[in-house]
Amino acid sequence: MSFVQYNGSALVAMTGKNCFAVASNRHLGVQHQTVATDFQRVFKIHEKLYIGLAGSASDVQTLHELLDNRHKFYQLQQERDMKPEAFANIVSQILYKKKSAPYVCQPVIAGLGDDDKPFICTMDSFGAKKLAKDFVVAGTASKSLYGACEAMYKSDMEPDELLETVSQALQASVGRDCLSGWSGLVFLVTPTEVRETILNFGAGGGPAAPVALAASGGAAAKKKKEEA
Repeated sequence: MSFVQYNGSALVAMTGKNCFAVASNRHLGVQHQTVATDFQRVFKIHEKLYIGLAGSASDVQTLHELLDNRHKFYQLQQERDMKPEAFANIVSQILYKKKSAPYVCQPVIAGLGDDDKPFICTMDSFGAKKLAKDFVVAGTASKSLYGACEAMYKSDMEPDELLETVSQALQASVGRDCLSGWSGLVFLVTPTEVRETILNFGAGGGPAAPVALAASGGAAAKKKKEEA
């Protein structure tokens, strides 16, 4: 078993009409042993830019802190948020610099760029980027995620349809991967709001039921919670 598979993970980012969704499972394991069921792999860089990190749990946390600090430093210098394309280049450079002793991580980057056009990409632990216009996947469940996303994806989906599609793809995939599973976390990002959804589908990828929703309205930062 490789180091990338050691903790188990499932990550997917998918585009819609002026929106995107990025989702991951919340299971943390040591090979086939479950350690936690609330581990976070998707992180907010700013309101329209998110990154998911599949791979070693320790490297996930280390790389997230490094990238978050790099973006804050950029904000202080430039007095604006970083564009998704620029952020992807920085992530690629950081990973490539560590090629002699690389981070055991596979990043998935998703954001809204100019004119609220969605941008998604993934890369390997050496920083080699793969751009896409529909969806990208990473983690130990990547093979089953590819199949599920290929079957379910449609272009220019509305936010609600995109949320349902990503949720169903994640549920179908982790049910076929013994190294990932339990609940899922989905971020749906539009030009005006961010919706966070927690999915409960258990260890075996059972019915995916949203159990908590939170929405934030951009600069106003209005938040609300609904119980399903």
